[in-house]
Amino acid sequence: MSHPYRSVLYLPGSRERVLEKAKGLAADALIFDLEDAVAPEDKLAARDLVCEMVQRGYGARKRLIRVNGLDTQWGEGDLVAVIAAEPDGILIPKVNNAAELQAIAAQLQGKTRLWAMMETPLGILNAAEIAASTPLLEGFVIGTNDLVKELFAQHTADRMPVMTSLSLCLLAARAHGLVCVDGVYNAFKDADGLRAECQQGLEMGFDGKTLIHPAQIDATNDVFAPNEGELALAQRYIEAFENASGVAVVDGKIVENLHVENAVRLLAKADMIAKMKT
Repeated sequence: MSHPYRSVLYLPGSRERVLEKAKGLAADALIFDLEDAVAPEDKLAARDLVCEMVQRGYGARKRLIRVNGLDTQWGEGDLVAVIAAEPDGILIPKVNNAAELQAIAAQLQGKTRLWAMMETPLGILNAAEIAASTPLLEGFVIGTNDLVKELFAQHTADRMPVMTSLSLCLLAARAHGLVCVDGVYNAFKDADGLRAECQQGLEMGFDGKTLIHPAQIDATNDVFAPNEGELALAQRYIEAFENASGVAVVDGKIVENLHVENAVRLLAKADMIAKMKT
């Protein structure tokens, strides 16, 4: 991964003012949404607007476009137009199996990458095959709202009803070197709840979180960024391991290769985040 995905903000594709304002937000990535956030009567206009806007440039922010499902009347048209616009990635909703992505990948001609929304029971059960479907697949975005609905489950603070689904997606993503971004936190005015769910996602291993409101960006960026103490310890691990003539020890604890690999990952993430600010 050469780019951070701490905060990934959904943007309604039909609202030009919101799309323009996003150029000044501190999100690591933006999802220009043509699906859930756009009313049927606005779909075609939103497609044209989004394709125009993504070509204007959004600085270091990654530009992903979520198209409508290919089983809808807008899906195929979305795909043709979005490929021509050459965003950083095309987000496919409700992916159920590898064949769906393979068919789309054949149309990309190397112009962009694919991302998969993991939000259906079948898609979750096929997470491993989806993750291995095509070299053009860059990441998973978890759709927890749709998952809760499809499972007939409930939203709970500990997210236990979707924990199996989250874990299966993470396992598949890590097995195949993909980015994996957590689902949204719906109560955008609940800062404490957001921070707690970000912390849970970080501890599970997610790269970041999808967001529904700009007010959620700062807290999410903060939680998913390594802090000064973690970075200092990471540097000490690396130095101790490199300089040890026998067993490396830091603060009375043995430093193994796995600690060094994690330290290198944290330092690389911090470097990516620093480059976002330049």
